[in-house]
Amino acid sequence: MRLIVKWLLAACALLLVAYIYPGVQLQGFGAALIAAAVIGLFNVLLRPVLVVLTLPVTIVTLGLFLFVINALLFWAASGVLQGFTVDGFWAALLGSLIYSVLMLVVDAAVRALLPG
Repeated sequence: MRLIVKWLLAACALLLVAYIYPGVQLQGFGAALIAAAVIGLFNVLLRPVLVVLTLPVTIVTLGLFLFVINALLFWAASGVLQGFTVDGFWAALLGSLIYSVLMLVVDAAVRALLPG
């Protein structure tokens, strides 16, 4: 139940990112659902590998390179999906930052409303 609620709220967060920031476009709630699932899969499967591979750069930049990794994964998700577009790296960086902040709120809400 928690996973489904979090997935639906992640799709809503993506729609809000597209509404707030014109560099990210979505073609409806269905596209947002698929994009949220793909971003989640990328974060689970690819992000740990990229973090380990770029550990020296991340250490030198005091962790700021993690923002670049998030932006690249956000941009990559838009590259493999129809109906979800991001207008370049800088749009992906800002879009992923907004999405990350919204997902912090979603995580806190899901924990508070659905304990367990």
